Amino acid sequence: MSFLEEKLHQLHLPARPDDRQALIRTLLEQEYGVIPSVPFTVEGRVAGEEEDFCAGKALRQTVELTIALPGGSYTFPTTYVRPVGEGAHPLFVLLNFSPDVPDKYLPSEEICDRGYAVLSVGYNDVSADAADDYATGLGKLLRNAAAQAGVPREQLPGKIAIWAWAASRMMDWALTQPGVDAARTAVIGHSRLGKTALLAGMLDERFACVISNASGCSGAAITRGKPGEHVEDITRVFPFWFCENYRRYAGNEAALPFEQDWLLAALAPRLVCISSAEGDEWAGPSHEFLSCVAASPAWEKLGVPGFITPDRMPVPGDVLHEGSIGYHRRGGLHYFSREDWNRFMDFLDRKGWQA
Repeated sequence: MSFLEEKLHQLHLPARPDDRQALIRTLLEQEYGVIPSVPFTVEGRVAGEEEDFCAGKALRQTVELTIALPGGSYTFPTTYVRPVGEGAHPLFVLLNFSPDVPDKYLPSEEICDRGYAVLSVGYNDVSADAADDYATGLGKLLRNAAAQAGVPREQLPGKIAIWAWAASRMMDWALTQPGVDAARTAVIGHSRLGKTALLAGMLDERFACVISNASGCSGAAITRGKPGEHVEDITRVFPFWFCENYRRYAGNEAALPFEQDWLLAALAPRLVCISSAEGDEWAGPSHEFLSCVAASPAWEKLGVPGFITPDRMPVPGDVLHEGSIGYHRRGGLHYFSREDWNRFMDFLDRKGWQA
């Protein structure tokens, strides 16, 4: 048994089913909540445009997306930035904390300089990150639609699922744009929005790559044996992020019928990139890494390389981009840095996204 195999063995992970739909069903019913298939429409309106953004290197548009559901409609603003010139560009769909562009977590000029476009949203504009009984934004509409479709109360979608569904609606609009290459699209997020990006990628296979930065507990990190944040902590402070069922495992993580490597495995055989910060103990960088190791067989069973890593735990500065699962470990604390963005774009460049 290798060093990393022994590390996983010590965690007593539940057996992961080969059936992808079984993985998805368990994660939705027990953790994030279920959004059933409901009729909807998406309309985008360009409400503002800056043609000489980034000293003339990029186009910036404010795009208002209106989502109509059986119970009503809701409009939220997004920002689209792409390099100037002809041709289709690879696109990041970014769930961000702020609607501002640029932003400390969104270096839009550097992204465009490397030939990428980005469509971003401030997540509170989708539905407030608050215990508001899901009354704001898309929250009420989606929860009502789920209830009317027969989803049990304990499985109704939490905020993470609502934000993830909005990312797919952003993708709907993006794919109507001639400047977007549909084959090179990635959903990306940091921290709680890194969890959201993973869920959005699991639910929407149009995302060719799924990128999660420092997503930690209930995101990329394996829960069992994890340092830092646990289910008890996250469901006490943010119970509205998840479905009610997830609270049953607070203080009882050994009873979880799944693990977070299932969330990664459900993304196979697409590209995935995960990052950790050495000083981000609350997120559990060691367990974010081990989740990549545990998920790797899902890719290998489909005949593609999964996670390729030396048989040791990572150290700051490690960049592991050889397989379909990418990973990097940087020094420092919980943050979404330009270093992280550049590592993610390095990964995609290596996979031919800027060939």
